[in-house]
Amino acid sequence: MPAVPMPSLPVIAEPAPIETPAARPRLYVLDGLRLIASLGVVAFHWTGVDIHPNVWAGTPRALMPTIHSIGSYGWLGVQLFFLISGFVICMSCWGKSPRAYFSSRVVRLFPAYWIGVLLTTAVVNYWPTARTDRKPMSVSDVLTNLTMLERPLGVTEADGVYWTLWIELRFYIVFAIMVVLGLTYRRLVAFCMIWTTLVVISANVDSPLFGYLVQPQDAPYFIAGIVLYLIYRFGANPLLLGMVVFEWLIAQNRLHITQGGYEYEVHHALSWPVMATLSGAAFLVMLGVAMGAFNSIRWKWLTVAGALTYPVYLLHQEIGWAMIRLARHQGIGHKTTLLLCLIFILALSWVVHRYGERPLSKLLKRLMDAKTLSLPKADPPVKRREQAPEAAADDQVLASHS
Repeated sequence: MPAVPMPSLPVIAEPAPIETPAARPRLYVLDGLRLIASLGVVAFHWTGVDIHPNVWAGTPRALMPTIHSIGSYGWLGVQLFFLISGFVICMSCWGKSPRAYFSSRVVRLFPAYWIGVLLTTAVVNYWPTARTDRKPMSVSDVLTNLTMLERPLGVTEADGVYWTLWIELRFYIVFAIMVVLGLTYRRLVAFCMIWTTLVVISANVDSPLFGYLVQPQDAPYFIAGIVLYLIYRFGANPLLLGMVVFEWLIAQNRLHITQGGYEYEVHHALSWPVMATLSGAAFLVMLGVAMGAFNSIRWKWLTVAGALTYPVYLLHQEIGWAMIRLARHQGIGHKTTLLLCLIFILALSWVVHRYGERPLSKLLKRLMDAKTLSLPKADPPVKRREQAPEAAADDQVLASHS
């Protein structure tokens, strides 16, 4: 009897592994750039500002003319912050839902800010070496500052440097439109072009509200940061590179408008070539970040430096001035005073970050992610309330007459 051939079993191929996009390396260089920007602002307030002679018992321009001439341009660190902000907001929020976007911004901004407001108020109101030309904060002023909306509400900031946070908030509000629509290459390019057009025509639009939303002085940095992230994510092309150059051309023009306020604070004229060169250098460095020129930088300590940047920014001005006055009352030289105060602010910032910002951020994130905070798609059921028999009878009478 011939053997019956066994049917061959089908060969089941193993499923091909799902290819996932390689995770991009952490951009440690951004942490370093944040630190540089923050230290630039610190240098401006501690050595460049010349309108508070009671801080140094003299003026920085007279006490340390060389350091003052350099520190007078430290305010450009704010523009570097705005460039980084436009870049990072895309990197951290790409693909996130509007709720996740809102939650991430609240958790990122407010914990350290609340601590900064309270510490700065305590120094301004009660520390003996605080500025004598600064009015104490009232309870209402402090409570208003906790909203981060003190500037539009017409209330004095606990620390003068907080005015930039309102600019950041307005950027986040405008960018939320794109998050709702969904971040894509085409949409962000269109968004940047439309915003740039509004910036250009803002000078000819007689509307304070229009300028308030468009932010013509600061928008070129945010827009350039967004475009630079598109270069980082999708690669460079003539369109994106041309947009970055165009934003710098607008930014250098806007410097003519912003420099007046800073010249008032430093009490002398500022050089436009120096400002334009520093601004252009910030654009070039960020372009290098976008094109991967600094990917080899993997210094772990930069992560710590980046974490301290925000507390340093929030705490350095009024508290730093009080520490400078204290050191000067002790007869300490100005260079040693600067070093000691910088060490103090860095140490205070680490304490605030480690024992205040981090645990408070975790708690706030849990609250923000709670389901009870989500908006239902339809109205929830009306809550039933127990009524006394008399009240129920009255309701029936009213219903019968309606």
